Amino acid sequence: MPKPSQIHDHAVPLIELWRSDLLESVHLGHAVVMRANGEIVESWGQPDVVIYPRSSCKMIQALPLIESGAARDLGSAQLALACASHQGAGIHVQGVARWLAELGLSDSDLRCGTQSAEDIDERNRLIVAHDSPCQLHNNCSGKHAGFLTLNRHLGGGREYVEVDHPVQRAVRLAFEEVTGMTSPHFGIDGCSAPNFATSLQGLALAMARFAVASDMGDARARAMVALREAMMRHPELVAGETRACTELMRAMGGKAAVKTGAEAVFVAILPQAGLGIALKIIDGGVRAAEAAITALLVRHGALAHDHPVVARYLGPMRNRRDLVVGHTRCASGFVQ
Repeated sequence: MPKPSQIHDHAVPLIELWRSDLLESVHLGHAVVMRANGEIVESWGQPDVVIYPRSSCKMIQALPLIESGAARDLGSAQLALACASHQGAGIHVQGVARWLAELGLSDSDLRCGTQSAEDIDERNRLIVAHDSPCQLHNNCSGKHAGFLTLNRHLGGGREYVEVDHPVQRAVRLAFEEVTGMTSPHFGIDGCSAPNFATSLQGLALAMARFAVASDMGDARARAMVALREAMMRHPELVAGETRACTELMRAMGGKAAVKTGAEAVFVAILPQAGLGIALKIIDGGVRAAEAAITALLVRHGALAHDHPVVARYLGPMRNRRDLVVGHTRCASGFVQ
């Protein structure tokens, strides 16, 4: 088997920033669009590049939660939170707190670590109340509530983020099955959970399998449907106000589920087209990942090209006086 490509191998320009008539910045990366049968519909860069999917794979990490039967009492809002990288707004913090309370658990049972609230209203509330953020504010607290729910079902120990814990063994098994490859290694994510590496095309293949899953299928297919539908039904829980995942899913009105990951990974599940998309900007630039996924969503019919949200991520660049001073564009050869 040939050695997988490294992150910098054969990366191509995907997104450019122009100020006036001068090219100011270029973001290189890799992107791939897949069908569930393993067909690569189109790609840029090197599809077999091995990456950490980071938080873009949370819907995969949540599969054992449903497949095990541990989620039978959970609603779609809780499933959306299990897939979320939220900004610590009241709806996120309170939703996870209620979920833990139903389990007889609390903030102290989480192993994700404390994070300052990114939501301005929640941050101001904490300041006025002379209160401090807690683990509930961590953007991964919903995922960890899902881990705790699965752990209760499996009867595992308290340290559910350890790589050899039954929870993480179940996650790894599901991850390798849906990506179609053995993970070559893992890293520890910002929330202390293992993050299993895979190829970009393996990640896109997993998203395509989510896309074509039917609630008339087997347990895995039904779990995939439940998770993708929860994300599309509750875009505000998956990220939060002004965030790309939330704004793009709202704009698409149920045509696709999208999820970002740290270091400029972005994925999309397109049920109507039966496609999965995965991309990685190699410099970790979030603005480029948001622009690239927007372009691919338009290209594959999930997002109208003239929807106002498109210009937020791909189009005119405005300064603080609202003057157009440049443009974010697709590089030559990418989605053109």
